[in-house]
Amino acid sequence: MKISHKFGLAAAIAVMGLSLVACGSKGSSSSASNKTVKYSAALVTDGGGVDDKSFNQSGWEGLEAWGKKNGLKKGVGGYNYAQSNSDADFTPNINKLIQAKYKTIFGIGYKLESAITNAAKANPKTNFVIIDDVINRKNVASVTFKDNEGAFLAGVAAAKTTKTKKVGFIGGQHGAVIDRFEAGFRQGVAAVDKNISVDVKYANDFSKPDVGQALANAMYNNNEDVIYQAAGGTGMGVFSAAKNQIKKKKVWVIGVDRDQTAEGKYSGGNLTLTSTVKGVDIAVEKLADDVKNNDFPGGKTITYGLKEKGVKLVKGNLDAAAWKAVQDYQQQIIDGKIKVAEKPSQLKK
Repeated sequence: MKISHKFGLAAAIAVMGLSLVACGSKGSSSSASNKTVKYSAALVTDGGGVDDKSFNQSGWEGLEAWGKKNGLKKGVGGYNYAQSNSDADFTPNINKLIQAKYKTIFGIGYKLESAITNAAKANPKTNFVIIDDVINRKNVASVTFKDNEGAFLAGVAAAKTTKTKKVGFIGGQHGAVIDRFEAGFRQGVAAVDKNISVDVKYANDFSKPDVGQALANAMYNNNEDVIYQAAGGTGMGVFSAAKNQIKKKKVWVIGVDRDQTAEGKYSGGNLTLTSTVKGVDIAVEKLADDVKNNDFPGGKTITYGLKEKGVKLVKGNLDAAAWKAVQDYQQQIIDGKIKVAEKPSQLKK
């Protein structure tokens, strides 16, 4: 992983561990039990998939890194994932992993909240982790991120870069998580220049790049020259739109969840302005890596923001002035001088 060991979240989450149960082959003898103990863990994606170049991929990279580091193989008794192509796949995928005796199961994304809740009730001896939502059960650890803080910095970057004073935001689906992205971004733009307009559109899906492309094309055609996308796989369509537009005029995309610089490459340059990064991979890896401590934080919610180094904005292609502004605002947020809104309704009109 390119960002895993640069992220600095390890210290913050060292207190978390997953009580994974050792998995041995059938008929193993007592002498076999003295060999290296192996642990198993798996994750369930939302509709984006482990190759969405965003949220799900980051989670899988964390679990994969953990598995390889501990000498485990992909599959039963080691580490694995279950791909969800729609919301209807969540419960069957979770049940499949339970039946395969994975003792810790990660739900990657708030959309799995209901399915994880039901599975946790029915399987009290299995540990579950929900990313981006909160479930108050003893066998569920909840991990959330202050995405609004990273998004605020994205807003600062957009405001300092736009030449047209018109920028855009494309969200996947309405909900508490994407509300944080939208609110933070809009607040960050306004902090720099209240006269910059922010066009907000939703795809109502996290896995439709064609919809993302259509929305982005409309924004670029409306002279909006910077678009921040928080839309999972749908966001890949924003990059496609920008690459078509770049032949005619200078436009930018702000990436999300992981450093998406590679997605902005085109012949002659790169159109990824910057990316907001959240440590989903680090959280997953560290949670799984702490299993031997038997310190599973069941029933607890762990939240990470800029102060805990759980979210950040990468420098990317920002110029020196924009990057300095980002760093200045970041410190104000860390120091508590700026409180970033979590909902669009909290923003001043």
